[in-house]
Amino acid sequence: MGKNKTELLSTEVRHIDIKKFDFASLIEQMQGTAFQARNLARAAKIYEQMLTDKNCGIILCLAGSLISAGLKKIILDMLDNNMVDVIVSTGANIVDQDFFEGLGFKHYQGSPYLDDLQLQEMAIDRIYDTLIDEDQLRICDNTICEIANSITPRPYSSREFIREMGKYLEEQGKNKESIVLRAYQKDIPIFVPAFSDCSAGFGLVMHQVAHSNRHVSIDSVKDFRELTELKISAKETGLLMIGGGVPKNFAQDVVVAAELLGAEVPLHKYAVQITVADERDGALSGSTLREACSWGKVSVVHEQMVFCEATIGLPLIAGYAYSKGVWRTRQARSYSTLFTQKQSELA
Repeated sequence: MGKNKTELLSTEVRHIDIKKFDFASLIEQMQGTAFQARNLARAAKIYEQMLTDKNCGIILCLAGSLISAGLKKIILDMLDNNMVDVIVSTGANIVDQDFFEGLGFKHYQGSPYLDDLQLQEMAIDRIYDTLIDEDQLRICDNTICEIANSITPRPYSSREFIREMGKYLEEQGKNKESIVLRAYQKDIPIFVPAFSDCSAGFGLVMHQVAHSNRHVSIDSVKDFRELTELKISAKETGLLMIGGGVPKNFAQDVVVAAELLGAEVPLHKYAVQITVADERDGALSGSTLREACSWGKVSVVHEQMVFCEATIGLPLIAGYAYSKGVWRTRQARSYSTLFTQKQSELA
């Protein structure tokens, strides 16, 4: 490998800025092509429909390593311009990558051909062709523990705990370009249904061992209930899903959960998924949105699968919607206030 740690961690990942390009003409040209180009163009049009529909709340689902790959600024622009109302994500995107950068740390360009044994010796973690300083990631773990130590010991939904993370970044963060921080400031809820499956898990384990009798815990059922309550309140919803996995299933399942609670809610009216997973193995990540219709979760009128890698698909779809400008007249939902108002009533 021949390079030391400082040399390997020298070229930062640069986040894509969709505001610098006009994607509209490209996507409209792609409409007349075939295969995944045409599918992507149709998906972009469906996302534009979600933004135009004044009754539709938009749920952004994030899976895979997206923030480390340079997609953070796209999501920030979507938050800033009322193009997203709720986020459901894996823990890695929100904690290990976005919160990590909010603390002032960086992701670096590397190569999939580096010697991983040498990287381990240098305390460098590799995500395909990006690199992270493991020593800095430990600081992220410890900061989660510090936040847990500072709040009232009780069960929290991931949404509640992530708000505490946003508050921490507002007071002590080193980089204001953070999804966690911006969502906190704009009352946009973030749910991470598998919250312990990331850097947060390490921090919370340390916290619970140090405070075995009275400690913070994450209540995944409360997560499910809260997002179900949000669906009941919003009624019409659209899904923009980047990758699959737990965030995809969690967001889709709230329709069934609402029905079991006796609420009459419509299926998710719009649904777009960008994925490279294959449907033929029966796994959720590649299962089609039409299959989700059979479970009573997603309408098939406005749905589109795009079999494309996320770092290519998301900039094009989000960039098209931004270029079209329909977000300019869209009102913020501020769905976090649903829960803060409820807490005030209970207090």
